Amino acid sequence: MTTFWKPCAAIVLALFMAGCATVRQEPLPDGLTDQPPADWAERQASLQRFNQWQLTGKLAVRQPGESASAMINQWLQDNEHYQLALSSSFLGMGRTRLEGSPGFIELELPDGETYSSSDPQGLIYAATGWELPIEALVWWVRGLPSPEGDFRLAFDPQGDLAQIEQSGWTIRYERWRDFVDGQPSLPARLTARKGEKLVRLVVSSWQPHSDS
Repeated sequence: MTTFWKPCAAIVLALFMAGCATVRQEPLPDGLTDQPPADWAERQASLQRFNQWQLTGKLAVRQPGESASAMINQWLQDNEHYQLALSSSFLGMGRTRLEGSPGFIELELPDGETYSSSDPQGLIYAATGWELPIEALVWWVRGLPSPEGDFRLAFDPQGDLAQIEQSGWTIRYERWRDFVDGQPSLPARLTARKGEKLVRLVVSSWQPHSDS
C-alpha cells in the first residue's frame, strides 16, 4: 500500500574512496571495471548539485510471493524535501501521496487516512510488508551512491556507471538518457536487488525544478 524515499544531507564525493574500499570485493560481472572514468568526479559533483527536480515514471516491486507496480505521476524533489503522487491498483485502486524529509514521512492513502512516522522505512514496511531502500533511492535514481553506508561502483566500457553495491543491494543501471540540458545523462531504467527482493524504476521524464 505505499512507496517511498527520503534524501540524506551529505556529500557523496567525500565518501567515495572510503566507501569503495570497505565493501567486500566480489568479482565484477564480465566487462565491468571498478576504475572510474577520468570525468567521474566532475559528473558526480554535477549530479549532486542537481537536487531540485521532478520526474514521472513507473515503479515495480517484486518480493517472494507477490509483485506490484505503480505509476509515479509526480516525484517532486526540493533539496531534502520530497513529494510523490502515486497511483495503482495495489495502492487501493486510487492515489497515494507521500511527503517527507530526512527522518520524517507522511503517507496519505486513497481513503484519506493519513499516517506519519519518524521511521520512513518502518512505516512502509508496516503498510506493505516490503523492505524498500527508501532513504537511498533519492541518490540511486540520479546515479549516485547514498552517503549512508559503504559502497562499490562499477563502470561499463563506455565509462557509464553500470552498478552500485550498497547496504546489501545491487543496483544495476540498464539505460541512460540525456533528459536535461546542461546535465550529465540520467538513469532511465534501474533495477535494485537484494536477495529475492527487487525494485525497478523506469523514468519517462526528468525536469529541473526551482523554488516557486
